[in-house]
Amino acid sequence: MDRAMFFDRIRRTLFSGRLTSGQVAGIGAILDQAERAGTSAQARAAPYDPRWLAYLLATAHHETGQKMQPVRETLAMSDGQAIARLDRAFARGQLPSVRTPYWRRDAEGKSWLGRGLVQLTHRRNYENLSGLVGIDLIADPDRAMDGATAVEILFVGMETGAFTGVSLADVFGTGRTDWVGARKIINGRDRAVEIAAYGRAYHAALDAAGFSSIRRIVLS
Repeated sequence: MDRAMFFDRIRRTLFSGRLTSGQVAGIGAILDQAERAGTSAQARAAPYDPRWLAYLLATAHHETGQKMQPVRETLAMSDGQAIARLDRAFARGQLPSVRTPYWRRDAEGKSWLGRGLVQLTHRRNYENLSGLVGIDLIADPDRAMDGATAVEILFVGMETGAFTGVSLADVFGTGRTDWVGARKIINGRDRAVEIAAYGRAYHAALDAAGFSSIRRIVLS
């Protein structure tokens, strides 16, 4: 894949003509993960669907406010700041889908607010992803802010359907391409049309840069 061409394309179509070093690094880490070969003796060569990668990028684009780096919910600089912002929004009735303030610290002083490239929330989701990625996010939920860990959570969660029960394969398969419905992988229909547009733009850039020729090692 011609990464220079890819970055030139998304710089113009998705980032208003300018990419920061942090954005380039974050996007590069996601591309690296898609291209990385597996090590299992049972692995086989198979194409990594460019629609999957495009929607992974689109999700990170939206969930991080285009920063393409792991962030806390509300883009806060600390847990305390995020908790305060969420408390204010909840008190004002600005979070109608929230019944229980999941971000408030538990008996151990830990907050299960959103973190990462995709906003991982609620203790049960941290516990579930801990098992899937092999990293103890319960002992230290801030590990979801680590770059490599955040990329792994993004991929594993969306590939397996761990977030909502809907996976990438459910919306991008043989004879099926549902850019708008893909939002169900993360959060129902919230901003679905907007994120679909990001996905299509990333897909066009991947196609122009020759991503379809790349093969990834996946488990058979």
